[in-house]
Amino acid sequence: MWRIWLLFDPRRALVAMAGFLFTLAIVIHFIVLSTDRFNWIEGPSAAIVSQADVIEVHVDTAIKLG
Repeated sequence: MWRIWLLFDPRRALVAMAGFLFTLAIVIHFIVLSTDRFNWIEGPSAAIVSQADVIEVHVDTAIKLG
């Protein structure tokens, strides 16, 4: 095992590994944040209902009721 470190500089290898792991962690976090289930910043996105839709529903029920 020690002969591997004769091929690679330990400082460069450890810095490269740390950089790769940090980049991988950032990518995984952004992937998780893009889902509705695991988005801990914005929470699950609710369906956006416009005021015109709400008024239309009220008018329709008022017409049906009489």
